[in-house]
Amino acid sequence: MIEHTSKLIKGSVSNTLSGKTIALCVTGSVAAVETVALSRKLMRHGAEIYVVMSQWAQKMVHPYLLEWATGNPVVTELTGQTEHITLAGKHDEHVDLVLVAPSTANTVGKIACGIDDTPVTTVVSSAIGAGIPVVVVPAMHESMYDHPAVIENLEKLRDLGVSVISPRLEEAKAKIPEVDTIVEHVIALLGPRDLAGKKFVVTAGPNRGWIDRVRYVTTPSTGKMGIAVAEALLSRGADVTLIVGPTSVKMPGKAEIVQIETQDEMLESVLGALKGC
Repeated sequence: MIEHTSKLIKGSVSNTLSGKTIALCVTGSVAAVETVALSRKLMRHGAEIYVVMSQWAQKMVHPYLLEWATGNPVVTELTGQTEHITLAGKHDEHVDLVLVAPSTANTVGKIACGIDDTPVTTVVSSAIGAGIPVVVVPAMHESMYDHPAVIENLEKLRDLGVSVISPRLEEAKAKIPEVDTIVEHVIALLGPRDLAGKKFVVTAGPNRGWIDRVRYVTTPSTGKMGIAVAEALLSRGADVTLIVGPTSVKMPGKAEIVQIETQDEMLESVLGALKGC
């Protein structure tokens, strides 16, 4: 019998993260509402997700919702079960990654200074000490993100070996990145790396042959196939140059994007990119 019906989605998109376990640590940013979609997307790539919540995170999203999303009990306090050590201690069954998303300025500062007075910061402290990869995704108002102390604390995290995914700066806010961007980053860290050090040039989308100023000949290509190929290569550690014609399809964040319009631009860009391979 399956542990929880929510786990039926595991591996439904890919098995890239199959066998990997992730501690998703949630803090009291309003961006916590994105963690349901984030956990489900990671599961669809095969990951097992265990959620840890701070007290303030529980005021944004109820633990029951994240228990439903992941199919696992949510850690909301540390007990005699030593949950922080179970998840991120020095033993063979610890998680493969600790993902702090979203992370408030308060949590960034505490992690940088080694203060562990919440379930989230205690799990992170143990993970850093155990050599487990940690990813922090800050989300706050832009005025807070630009505070010199926050900037300094983020640099301290990087010095500790913590990966920091930069937020989207929009509407005077440092917003949590798109779920797909975070998932791409996780896959790059935990997925197979058999193509690391290899360079690929991928073309995608249509190009246009102009007849005059208002008419052109083109194809109905959307670019989805080429972009999917680029994403697959990136997930295995490759360096990818994606040369893409006019399209509305979302681009993979880690690829070098070259946007073109005409067939001549496509040819020139491909030949130029091949020189660097």
